[in-house]
Amino acid sequence: MTSTSLEAPPDGGSMIRLTEILHRSVKLRQRRFEMLPLRGQGAPFTEPHARNPSDSLPPSELADLISSMSVIGLLEPVLAEEIVVDGKAPTIRLVTGERRLRAMRWGAVNRPDNPHFAALPAVVCPGPLSEEERHMWRFVENFAREPLRPGEQAAALLYQRCAILVGKLLKAGKPVPQEVYAIPDPAERFHALEKIRGTDTACAAPWSEVLDRLGLQLNERKAGELVRAFRALPRDLTEEMDEAAVRLNTRIKFAELRNGRAQAAEGIWAALKSSKRLHLLPTAVNVGLEEPELDPEEIITEAEERQDAANAGRRAKLTRVLSSSEAQEESEDGEDDAAPSASGQEGPPEVSVAEDASQLAPASAAAAGTAVLTADAAPGRPAVETDTIRTALDGIRSLLVEVRAGKEIARYDRGSLRLALRELSTHLDDAPAGETDHDAMNEGSEAA
Repeated sequence: MTSTSLEAPPDGGSMIRLTEILHRSVKLRQRRFEMLPLRGQGAPFTEPHARNPSDSLPPSELADLISSMSVIGLLEPVLAEEIVVDGKAPTIRLVTGERRLRAMRWGAVNRPDNPHFAALPAVVCPGPLSEEERHMWRFVENFAREPLRPGEQAAALLYQRCAILVGKLLKAGKPVPQEVYAIPDPAERFHALEKIRGTDTACAAPWSEVLDRLGLQLNERKAGELVRAFRALPRDLTEEMDEAAVRLNTRIKFAELRNGRAQAAEGIWAALKSSKRLHLLPTAVNVGLEEPELDPEEIITEAEERQDAANAGRRAKLTRVLSSSEAQEESEDGEDDAAPSASGQEGPPEVSVAEDASQLAPASAAAAGTAVLTADAAPGRPAVETDTIRTALDGIRSLLVEVRAGKEIARYDRGSLRLALRELSTHLDDAPAGETDHDAMNEGSEAA
């Protein structure tokens, strides 16, 4: 394989596939994670001039990097190779990450009390690495900066955990066989490394250490769930779910269904994927777990019915219209009950149409709250309270501010807003006799 073959990500750039590239190199797949000293024995050096990195670049050019490291540490380890010469102690030569090394050196000298500059996080491989292997690592390292999807994140977590475990095993004098390094699947490799570790707790690689090293805002429970779903599902299915943006909770439930009813789970996935109805997957999985007697086709039918019922309920809440008698009773209750108040008094119902997106709820509810009177109500019906109108306008303006800032309205919220605006437009078009659009626009601009 030549370096040019790595200029484009394989298989659409999947990080799982990219990481598997590393297994083509015997040396790279023997990589281990270590915390290297920044001075003295075991400290990495650079080539071609073997210069002192702390003195070769003005700190001003590293100011942002040093500032970041001083707060959160170095999140992306450097790559180094271990050079062994007969009769001499092994030396560590830097392969990638010279700016990171320079910033760490500067911090170690000028910020000695900061624990983030105490040692250099590094991935160490047996050297010397060929130019092709160096290019291979740089390619994967650069592409790894892209946002990871659940399956890719699980694989990355396991690869990092394996690297930490390998480093501890070797330091403890426990050799790792070549066949273990050659295992491409991160879950299987970790299982093999755990067998080597046995009951030695000093060599363990707990999630807390892995997450701390990666600097991820992820708790141990979530990391465990990611890996559990990754282990339970075939790799090709994991990648398909990544492409379809299937959520972690759905994956865990799908794995549970697949564990007990593999044929049903596969049938559900194949049918929904081929018909492009993967939005039904969460409901279908729940149906499959709740009703084991149903076959895949029946499960999907039931899921559609449940989804339709949920949507109908949502529409019914949004488009609730008062009958003529109810409208009359409302008008007779007086001003205090004509509109919702800050004190919690009840009036015409305002329904939140953004149950799953709390940021949009005020705007959606306000828009819905103005559409509560029927178009065929008797002439001379009381006007909607000014406070209600202003509340609705404030909500709509807030929504517009967020949309103009680049935020996206969720799919179900878009549907709810369309229903509310469609009904509201009929009331806006139903102008009293003698009122012109020009008059309404002038008054509206003044009220707004």
